[in-house]
Amino acid sequence: MATAKEKKEEVKASLKILRAELRKMHLGVTEELALPEPTEVKKLMTQMEELLVVIEPKSSRKAKK
Repeated sequence: MATAKEKKEEVKASLKILRAELRKMHLGVTEELALPEPTEVKKLMTQMEELLVVIEPKSSRKAKK
């Protein structure tokens, strides 16, 4: 099982990647007036959901379902 420090590093790395992807997507929308591909949006949503699994305690996830 991952320690708190390892989890923190994993979350930071994931957030850094997500931020970069979202920044690229935002620039495409604002500067090029082009909507992102649906697959790109789904990919980012999946990554965010995976991040939530790491961040949220198991008891909290059960309560939301």
